[in-house]
Amino acid sequence: MTIDFNKDENGLVPVVIQNNNTLQVLMLGYMNEEAFTKTQKEQKVTFFSRSKNRLWTKGEESGNFLTVKDIQIDCDNDTVLIKAIPSGPTCHTGSTSCFKEETAKGFVYELESTINQRIDEDDENSYTNQLFKRGINKVAQKVGEEAVELVIEAKDNDAKLFKDEAADLMYHYLILLKAKGFTLSDIEEVLRSRTK
Repeated sequence: MTIDFNKDENGLVPVVIQNNNTLQVLMLGYMNEEAFTKTQKEQKVTFFSRSKNRLWTKGEESGNFLTVKDIQIDCDNDTVLIKAIPSGPTCHTGSTSCFKEETAKGFVYELESTINQRIDEDDENSYTNQLFKRGINKVAQKVGEEAVELVIEAKDNDAKLFKDEAADLMYHYLILLKAKGFTLSDIEEVLRSRTK
């Protein structure tokens, strides 16, 4: 990896920190060559603090370190992306991220958020809320129906119908998770634990 630290007159490059598991952007900092070398060597993110005018390892005071999992350099060799595992809140405010904490991790998470909002706000015009209010048995039955329809479409060669049924199953599965009091992140953790 070759980073061009000379593009900036202070020898700094921006560094985007992303949660390795959720892909949520956690923070932006700056590194000089010394901070980058230390980060690689110790596998803990170290920045060059512009306000302190020194190297600063994230978590050196709070204990909320960022353990490096992957380092990527952009196409211009002047920006770094680090995927890390945070050992606590990343932001000094106590939030998970220095950006909006509720930032979705992708469209499926946005959909989960929309489903939760419709149910939590008791939107009477929402199909989602109407199904939810019918109870766990009805929600589970709907997931079963969608699963069977997906299996049937899997045996045929109509890609559009297969994708439509897969989407229906995913949507109703998210309602079932809400009805059971779980989130997509909870299920991700189970899947992640199985890969170890």
